[in-house]
Order: sequence, then C-alpha cells, then structure tokens
Amino acid sequence: MLKDIPRDPLICLRALDHLVLRVVDLDAMLGFYCGVLGCTVERRRDAIGLVQLRAGRSLIDLVTVSGKLGAAGGAGPGREGRNLDHFCLRVDPWDADAVCAHLAAHGVAAGAVESRYGAEGEGPSIYLSDPEGNVVELKGPAEA
Repeated sequence: MLKDIPRDPLICLRALDHLVLRVVDLDAMLGFYCGVLGCTVERRRDAIGLVQLRAGRSLIDLVTVSGKLGAAGGAGPGREGRNLDHFCLRVDPWDADAVCAHLAAHGVAAGAVESRYGAEGEGPSIYLSDPEGNVVELKGPAEA
C-alpha cells in the first residue's frame, strides 16, 4: 500500500514551483497564457530560448523547441505526442460562469465544469487546451 512507503522527513514539499513547456509557436503561447489566463512575463533569456511567466505563486517556463534548452528535448509537441498529460492552475476567486464566458470570448473551447480531486480536496474544475495542445485544468476551491 502507498501508506507504507517511508517518507524522508528532510524533504517537505509545499507547492508546485514551476513547470516547463517546450513550445513551437512562442507568440501564440504568450498570447494564450498572458492574454487569456492573465500570466505576466517575469523574465526572458532569449539567448537560450526561455520565457518565464508568473502564474500566481508559481512559474510557467516556455522554452522554444528551436532554442538551446528546447532543442535538447527532441521533437516538439503536437497531436502525436505531448510534453505532459496536463497541469492544474488554482483560480481564486472562482466564478465558473465568468471563467467560461471569459474563455469563450477568447475563442477557447473548454470542457464542462466538473468536480475533481486536487491538492485542496474535491472541487470544481474545467479542462481546456493551449494553442499547442497542452491540457490545462483551471481549478476552483475545495468544496466544504
């Protein structure tokens, strides 16, 4: 059972610090993450093909597949393969109708609002895809 796996008491994880997406079309991805989801550009290192976006307390790093960092990962993301299954961004305050309307106004197709389990417990969430097919989950608060 999982409960029997020993835990190293010296490592206490708190939250997701950052994730790195390898991207083909940097402009489209910046438009989506900044223009639609409200991230801001925190730092750019164009010499190695890296743009770091602030997403609340976390970062989303975008590395171009043609840049120094991204080229090391092989073929770029697409229908035949992705860099990850999905990642989840906690949204606060949460208003499902407003989130869905905002996404629709930006031409972003989103799935149904459903209750799913996350770091804070069971609560509402929506799945959508960014311009390169990475699946993003937007998550509301845990239900009481």
